[in-house]
Amino acid sequence: MKKISTFLMFQDYNAEEAMNFYTSIIEDSEITSITRYGPNEQGKEGTIMNATFTLKGQNFMVFDSFVKHKFDFTPAISIFLTCDSEEELDHLYEKLGEGGVALMPLGDYGFSQKFGWVNDKFGVSWQIDLPKEDN
Repeated sequence: MKKISTFLMFQDYNAEEAMNFYTSIIEDSEITSITRYGPNEQGKEGTIMNATFTLKGQNFMVFDSFVKHKFDFTPAISIFLTCDSEEELDHLYEKLGEGGVALMPLGDYGFSQKFGWVNDKFGVSWQIDLPKEDN
């Protein structure tokens, strides 16, 4: 086995938009490769056949599915972000929540200083945490 990556399938041809959005709001992140569907291929020409990006060194793969499935993203699987400051947490929660749905509003739930959980506008679920400080 060479590596393990999180794989995100988009059904509305917005994989590229999602990658650009995520890498623009999370520091030390970048799109590392993009392969597009060409003419006469299964997918819509120009959409993402496969692409990779990193968020803080974590690898992700994405593609635009040319098949409409009866399932989509679920919050049972989420991307967990551990923040360094309240400002960073607030910023990410706001940006990821724009056009999305708050599953747990920002607050103190007892297990961290501050925590929030959102599904973003693409349907991807994010838990955003500011851990308690060690004494």
